[in-house]
Amino acid sequence: MNFRKIGFTTAGMVLMLGGVPAMAEDKAQLAKTEEIVVTRCSLCHGLQGESASPIFPRLAGQHAEYINKQLNDFKSGKRVSEIMKPQTDGLTPEDMKALGVFFETKKVGPRAPRDAELLGVGKYVFNRGNSFSGVPACSSCHGAKGLGTPQLPRLAGQHPRYVEDQLKQFNSRARNNDNEVMHMVASKLSELERNAVAEYIATLE
Repeated sequence: MNFRKIGFTTAGMVLMLGGVPAMAEDKAQLAKTEEIVVTRCSLCHGLQGESASPIFPRLAGQHAEYINKQLNDFKSGKRVSEIMKPQTDGLTPEDMKALGVFFETKKVGPRAPRDAELLGVGKYVFNRGNSFSGVPACSSCHGAKGLGTPQLPRLAGQHPRYVEDQLKQFNSRARNNDNEVMHMVASKLSELERNAVAEYIATLE
């Protein structure tokens, strides 16, 4: 079943976890998930995962498995964040799975293009990399449209500022909970390339 076609409402759409249809006992989890979104997630990420602030990621459309992993990493401390650690405290494994499914079903839209020349640089690096500096194409892992996989994040439509911040964290190793490839990529990107790729990613859908 395509989770993106499922909408969650307190009235009770069917919740799917691990491919098993939720029965009556899952209604309590659905209600709890919506409460968590309102009380813990919405201030930074929005009620629909749209995130109005450029420093917080848009979660709408992100892969459920990826969100679940990041929440677990925040909770365990494997991914360090003074903001996210308190938000994950008290969440059960079922809560984190359900939050992933909730946000994956939400729709995300692209950002309107701004600087055409800068976007051109970003598009080139995203699709072809930079053979002169050893930067691989972003699309080789995240896909031509930046949609990612359950293990690799969807990038399409993400805030440029957030993407830049994460690349900087990969480069400095402040973020080290994901694969080693990102440390290598981030270390080879110039400031211009980092900015251009982030701007281009925001225009994808």
